[in-house]
Amino acid sequence: MQDIEIAVVGEGLAGSIAALALARAGRKVLIIAPKGERRDERTTALMDQSIRFVDSLGIWDEIAAESAPLSTMQILDGTKRLFRAPPAQFRAADVGLYAFGYNIPNKVLLSVLASAIADEPNIERLEASLGTIGVSGDIATLSLSTGQVVTAKAVIGADGRGSKVREGAGISTRRWSYPQTAVVLNFAHEQPHNNVSTEFHTETGPATQVPLPGNRSSLVWVVRPEEASRLLSLDNAALSLAVEERVQSMLGKVTVEPGAESWPLSSLMADRFGKGRVALIGEAAHAFPPIGAQGLNLSLRDVMELVALLKTSGDSPIGADLGDRFNRKRRPDIMTRTFGVDLLNRSLLSDFVPMQVARAAGLHLITAVGPLRNVLMREGIEPGRSLKDLAETLRHPFSRKQAG
Repeated sequence: MQDIEIAVVGEGLAGSIAALALARAGRKVLIIAPKGERRDERTTALMDQSIRFVDSLGIWDEIAAESAPLSTMQILDGTKRLFRAPPAQFRAADVGLYAFGYNIPNKVLLSVLASAIADEPNIERLEASLGTIGVSGDIATLSLSTGQVVTAKAVIGADGRGSKVREGAGISTRRWSYPQTAVVLNFAHEQPHNNVSTEFHTETGPATQVPLPGNRSSLVWVVRPEEASRLLSLDNAALSLAVEERVQSMLGKVTVEPGAESWPLSSLMADRFGKGRVALIGEAAHAFPPIGAQGLNLSLRDVMELVALLKTSGDSPIGADLGDRFNRKRRPDIMTRTFGVDLLNRSLLSDFVPMQVARAAGLHLITAVGPLRNVLMREGIEPGRSLKDLAETLRHPFSRKQAG
């Protein structure tokens, strides 16, 4: 196994989806990753654009039964500050959708992806870690922990925040941290969630309840590090009561399921998202706090762009400027989302009164002005979607029936 078309380094969600999508687009793919043993009890909310992409890979039907639709998303100001934002509610029906997206257990996603990858003839796999990578004009050379050396026409770095692909390509990063830790857990509850996801804004960050199938939800609760330690030290009854109080008893009595864990919050953005024959996706390229269901959706847009650049109906060569083209295409979206999430998170933490007033006024404006709310909903689902809809309306101004 010496001459590979595309090497995907890393086999998390982003790497697995990239490998499957590129293989289904006609490319020969090698996945390089050590054997994973960590059980992931987290969930991921995929928005409508991402669901349509997953469906195009032929795996959505296997995932759907284990997922819960997000038909309504609401923001409640749970702070005790002088200037508080009004409740803001967003309904998928207002933009012509049944659901903004679906909340999916990561273990379901990973299991379905592993089966699809195992059955895909265009994918091979090596259980190994990347040692070093060297890139010349014509080829990338990867030295592995097993002693093997492979060459590839393109390398996709999906190996996380400590990416060796990124390091080997000579791409630096900007990193910053927050005085916050996310407590992540799943819980059962007495009352139905009715496919409503609620984000409670607090002085320490958001606490986001997201529906799961049945009377179950997931929770990402952002708190101070010392509070995260305290919460995880509680017995199940006490932690369940704390969660019930945090979600304002909206779902009745709560029972936290085993597997609660915590994750320190930080952000990362690579200075470039590709270079030469290397492209970076997922947390090798960008990472930020779990706010607004943006993380994996942003990574899937990385994958969509890769497929657009690399799909083939024959023996199409991979250009030496793949990474540079990918960098140009992805930079606006990644920078906008990264800094947008950072600004929103800092606005929650800030005691600066004008910042609090601006946040409250912004949410009030969104709530009061229907067309603006709908534009923002479409942009949250799919960047550029509202502009596409506007362009379509201008091209066919009388195609929709008038009300009344």
